[in-house]
Amino acid sequence: MKIIFLGAPGAGKGTQADRTALRLGIPTISTGAIIRAALANGTEMGQKAKQFIERGALVPDDVVIGIIRERLAESDCKDGFILDGFPRTVPQAIALDAMGVKLDAVLSIEVSDEEILGRMTGRRVCAKCGTSYHIATLPAKDGVHCDKCGTELTVRADDAPEVVKSRLEVYHSTTEPLKDYYAKVGNLRLVDGIGTVDEISERTLKALGV
Repeated sequence: MKIIFLGAPGAGKGTQADRTALRLGIPTISTGAIIRAALANGTEMGQKAKQFIERGALVPDDVVIGIIRERLAESDCKDGFILDGFPRTVPQAIALDAMGVKLDAVLSIEVSDEEILGRMTGRRVCAKCGTSYHIATLPAKDGVHCDKCGTELTVRADDAPEVVKSRLEVYHSTTEPLKDYYAKVGNLRLVDGIGTVDEISERTLKALGV
């Protein structure tokens, strides 16, 4: 299957994308993780993206689209994939269509702004592999280090309250219109994002019919 996960920052779409990918045996392509890796490695693209990421703004389309085009051409995507964090704008969706990508479903994880603001202060992330945790709902085993690679977890700069509010404003103005775009195509599916991780996973798989 070829799937897009939509949702406001902190809605849990990354966690659900990873779980769904494991269930279906297809890769998750997270533009956020790719860009953060480039930032950590000090690449030219990472430096270019840094000023946008740190204030919660969107990375320019030409940078993101180039990353996605290269990634979808890799062999592990031949049987399907999940896109997490792309497209974020209607022009990006149009660019994806222009690549000839035929989507099976677009899932939107629905969570209120108030709930998201409460969640973000508890989020922790592995700077090395990009795995996300939450101190209350999805903690690491020891609460300090990544379960996958052992790296000490950190609080991302863009999880600060004032940045979260800015990111939500950006989401509502530039990304949320994608729901209308894909609803017109007929492949948009809404998933209630309130509850335990397992409950939301069950709703997600039901929405996909798997």
